[in-house]
Amino acid sequence: MRLRVLAAPGLVTVQDRGRVGLAHLGVPRAGALDLPAAALANRLVGNSEDDAVLEVALGGLTVASTDGRWVAVTGADCAVTVDGQSAAHGRAEWLPAGAELTLGPARTGVRCYVAVAGGIASEPVLGSRSTDTLAWVGPPRVVDGEELPVGEPSGRPVAHDTPRPPAGGPLRVDPGPRADWLAPDALDRLCRTAYTVTTDSNRIGLRLDGPAIAWARDGELASEGMVLGAVQVPPDGKPVVFLADHPPTGGYPVLAVVQAEDLWQCAQLRPGDEVRFRAS
Repeated sequence: MRLRVLAAPGLVTVQDRGRVGLAHLGVPRAGALDLPAAALANRLVGNSEDDAVLEVALGGLTVASTDGRWVAVTGADCAVTVDGQSAAHGRAEWLPAGAELTLGPARTGVRCYVAVAGGIASEPVLGSRSTDTLAWVGPPRVVDGEELPVGEPSGRPVAHDTPRPPAGGPLRVDPGPRADWLAPDALDRLCRTAYTVTTDSNRIGLRLDGPAIAWARDGELASEGMVLGAVQVPPDGKPVVFLADHPPTGGYPVLAVVQAEDLWQCAQLRPGDEVRFRAS
């Protein structure tokens, strides 16, 4: 079976759970930015949570299937239609052979996830089908006219799934390893300040605007390994949260690290949205 891409106006990529364990070789993790939403989409159509899905920024995707398959759309809220007829978001839907699945513009959030029974079967690169937008390792971005291979279904769709709590709470953080490079009250300042998501945020990092966090030292910090969720403070004092496509190393102090359970919220924050942090 193949999935024909009729319209992909925004950034659409193939994502699974990422390339875990290769950072020591300089390979970013990549993977779905909102892992719980991608896992939910896979569960709904009977896939393994390791199967690849489509990550769609801000909706607008239209695809058609060469064979009838179960599909599911999760993540950012958007209208879903099958051949122009309203279909459900967050539930398995039957896509007949030749029928068109369309995602409308995202009404809230940023990233939608489309799972197809059998999973997107693009050729793995270094053990993953994920597209890394920093070095462009893995499948290229999905474009109009492309035909994506789909694997054989391995399970049955489920009728429903447990919804997750809504986004909007503060991002819980643990202290980072380089607080001594920053002002003594830096972590407290981070957690009592409301920041705003900027327009240059992407899969590499969530860039924030707000009151600057002061450095306590001059000079440069030696480049060192970075982890997913690291809150790095560059010289301008404006925090950056490292996301799935972040580089394996960095040269600015890490003040805190966002807990893994809260990182999915970063995938759905839009420019202008408010972000707060809370120390664990």
